[in-house]
Amino acid sequence: MTEKKTTKKGTAVKSAETKKATVKKAATAKKPAIVLSAENAGFKAGDVYQALAAAEKALTLKEIAKAAGISEDETLLGMGWLFKEGKIVLADDKITLA
Repeated sequence: MTEKKTTKKGTAVKSAETKKATVKKAATAKKPAIVLSAENAGFKAGDVYQALAAAEKALTLKEIAKAAGISEDETLLGMGWLFKEGKIVLADDKITLA
């Protein structure tokens, strides 16, 4: 008696489809929302300002976000506040204190 080995093609296909769906879901997942308020913008501006002051040199957006420990979106929020106040300037794709 020989046993016949059968493979389930449907299982392999379903597994691949599940992986694709998981990757797609992760890619389209929403970022956490930023609370837009004057208070929060002011706090993020303080974070950005402190990061630039501590670095004592011009930094990129990513460098500021990393140094301040906040997201890039929050960094942009704080930078907007500081630009309006004339506290920072942009030169050669880097931001520095005015």
